[in-house]
Amino acid sequence: MVPPLRIEACNEAPPRPERDYVLYWMIAARRTGWNFGLQRAAELARDLRRPLVVLEPLNVDYRWACDRFHRFVIDGMESNARRFRTSPVLYHPYVEPAPGAGKGLLAALSAGACAVVTDDYPCFMLPSLVSAAARRLDVRLEKVDSNGLLPLRATERVFATAFSFRRFLKKHLAPHVQEPPDPDPLRGLRLPRLRRLPPGIVRRWPAAGFPVDLSALPLDHAVAPTALRGGEVEGRRALARFLRERLPRYPQERNEPEREATSGLSPYLHFGHLSAHEVHARTPKPGAAEFLDQLVTWRELGFNLCAKRADYDRYESLPLWCRTTLEEHAGDRRSPAYSLAEFETAATHDPLWNAAQVQLVREGRIHNYLRMVWGKKILEWSASPRAALEIMIELNNKYALDGRDPNSYSGIFWILGRYDRAWGPVRPVFGKIRYMSSENTARKVRVKDYVARYATLR
Repeated sequence: MVPPLRIEACNEAPPRPERDYVLYWMIAARRTGWNFGLQRAAELARDLRRPLVVLEPLNVDYRWACDRFHRFVIDGMESNARRFRTSPVLYHPYVEPAPGAGKGLLAALSAGACAVVTDDYPCFMLPSLVSAAARRLDVRLEKVDSNGLLPLRATERVFATAFSFRRFLKKHLAPHVQEPPDPDPLRGLRLPRLRRLPPGIVRRWPAAGFPVDLSALPLDHAVAPTALRGGEVEGRRALARFLRERLPRYPQERNEPEREATSGLSPYLHFGHLSAHEVHARTPKPGAAEFLDQLVTWRELGFNLCAKRADYDRYESLPLWCRTTLEEHAGDRRSPAYSLAEFETAATHDPLWNAAQVQLVREGRIHNYLRMVWGKKILEWSASPRAALEIMIELNNKYALDGRDPNSYSGIFWILGRYDRAWGPVRPVFGKIRYMSSENTARKVRVKDYVARYATLR
């Protein structure tokens, strides 16, 4: 059973038990296992003795829509389609062919639904999307939290530091860990089967046929797919590979750009192809403290802020001390100072920074340690702290497979002091914000081969 704390009604409309099916609107937890949303929808369908319909849509008009993100999500849709074919669920993957073409699909399907279940995700466009749907539907809409080990509603407090959040988790996390989602809510599921959707719906909003031709869609084709494939199956392969090959080296080598000891799981967690519960359950606890601190403390700290503050992505959400020291030095001379276009094309004077940007453009990622240096130099070389924030968000969200995510915003705002403390000595531009440099980084970790590998954008 899904814990009640993870379920929230989005509207006051009642369930409609006389209707034809239960609808799961899959928008964030894009997977068939370890998914509280799918589990909740299956429970309702079983209790009502109704079929279960899963709608997984992909629009083309979200900000930063591009071939890279579309390809990754569509990989997951193909994986889901294969799994749902062996279940009693009717799965409808919809890839919008033009802006606005998908408008009305959710309402049309909801007209036949006893209840609608969706995912509770506190970031990017999804909160407003769910709120708008809640106002339109005449049937109960529930959102279900599958984001992390700690339910978003387990606290009303916003935590200012990782230290304070760790203390809270130590006292309160254990009971929630004992209530994980079903690893396979489709296994043994017995439901009436709905053979097809109404013809009018299928004609207007046909199910995606795989493979999908991205060139026919109005996307940013300049941001090309990477070699990394998306989907639940690929996410589990990445997890198994990390546990087998990298976890033993993680504590000593995770900050080494040339050693590839990081998990590589963030894109799968971001797009909902992999669950934090599954990662936690499959990770052997002895020797994994550093990795689990990243998975639980730092990842869920970002979700905590996004869930509690609507301005999580705005400069004004920074702690007062950060804004004060940054504004005291906003007029300091920047030398050099670069434009967004110069940053984007890796046209700075710094070979290490350029290499990090090239990796982002090419592969949709920056090595975790170098991402901090990347952000600090953008702060140093931008016209103002606000301009630096806009540039970091634009570059990260445009290219990073794990962008547009609470964890991404945690990293970006950490550059500007969030979750950190005041540092001395006071420096130009930075004030009391922690300073990092490419020169110090090159002294601490090996970067020569990294810089050579990512010397050019092509």
